Amino acid sequence: MLTRMLFQSWRHGIKRKLLAIITVFLASGLVSALLAVSIDIGDKMAKELKSYGANILIEPASSAVLPEMGGSNASLATQDFIEQKELANIKDIFWRNNIVGFAPLLNAEVHTASGQKIAILGTFFDQPVAIPDEEDYHTGQKIISPYWKVEGQWPEEAQREDSHAAVPVLIGAQLAKTAGYRIGDQITLLYSEQNAENKLEVKISGILSSGGIEEQQIVAPLSAVQKLLNLPGKVQSVKVSALTVPENDLSRKARANLDGLDAEEYDRWYCTAYVSSISHQLEEAISGAVVRPIWQVAASEGVVIEKIQLLLGVVTLAALIAAAMGIASLMTTGIIERSKEIGLMKALGAYQWQIVLLFYSEAAISGLLGGILGCIAGWALAGFIADSLFGAPLSFAWIVIPCVLVLAVLIALIGTWFPAHRIARLYPVEVLYGRQ
Repeated sequence: MLTRMLFQSWRHGIKRKLLAIITVFLASGLVSALLAVSIDIGDKMAKELKSYGANILIEPASSAVLPEMGGSNASLATQDFIEQKELANIKDIFWRNNIVGFAPLLNAEVHTASGQKIAILGTFFDQPVAIPDEEDYHTGQKIISPYWKVEGQWPEEAQREDSHAAVPVLIGAQLAKTAGYRIGDQITLLYSEQNAENKLEVKISGILSSGGIEEQQIVAPLSAVQKLLNLPGKVQSVKVSALTVPENDLSRKARANLDGLDAEEYDRWYCTAYVSSISHQLEEAISGAVVRPIWQVAASEGVVIEKIQLLLGVVTLAALIAAAMGIASLMTTGIIERSKEIGLMKALGAYQWQIVLLFYSEAAISGLLGGILGCIAGWALAGFIADSLFGAPLSFAWIVIPCVLVLAVLIALIGTWFPAHRIARLYPVEVLYGRQ
């Protein structure tokens, strides 16, 4: 009987049912798109925010605080260094796949043949590094500092057959402007320490604009600077760019007092890609080093991702409320128009729960059909959003489909609840005589 009544209801009220399906379709399509984007947006945004630069700094344990790069007058002979051969250990931690890249740093103050003092920075630009299980792994400033803008060409780091040939370097935009250097100029750099003087011929291949201290430096391949400073295999610090998750209460508790975590909390913290847990693992992997997050970058990533996810949640909730109100309006109008039919059903002995079940069944079918169509449209919309914002395909999570279908049916049922219960409580005589 219920099936027959549902069939007749859909047959004679198809237009109103289509309006209900469209209402649920629009809401569930938006919800499914937002859920899919919200699930995948953490990784997508984390990759996009790598344009802010590295978020972890590795330095010698004796150097709790590094001086400003290029601004230190301390003798290199008094400084401690990190062994370059240990850099491969950065990719040998639990969260190795979250390491986007790294770049070692070695800086000092040198002078030109004319006596002009210049800060020089040695680093990787796009350096191949031997990493187990990762063939052709490259890392350097091209990867961790995508905000670097180079006018001209990036220096090549390949070994040169002619050791006397000029080494290609970048020169900071401010230094080039104040000193009058241009692309193609050659400079002789001299470094003197302990009655010995080393010389390095460099050729400017590009002008660097970074918005940082690098604009006042000459940036050269690390091997060339190590040779000039007579520090083979040594680096002063390493910048690491890692994909992390936003901080929460557990990560803040660990940052305040790691020893205060119990065994379960420590395992959960250690096995989550917090910037603090990745830093801790890097400190375990590199001997004689202290690792600290660059909180200005790490904190900004977490705040931006949390705010975007909160915005998506608010929009999703608003869509659900609007859809429920639309369904309630449609069902109220439809039920009022069918009041005599309902009165006749009650006069013939139908129970209140049977009448309510009829309307709930109609609403559930509308919600299910609208939800299915909404999932298809939401998938397409989510893909368009991902391609437009991130230029990459979306990893659609299949868990979204059952979640959206359940929400679609709930929207329809919630919108039907008030009008269905209201009309079911009416007396048949009032309805049949037109008093309601």
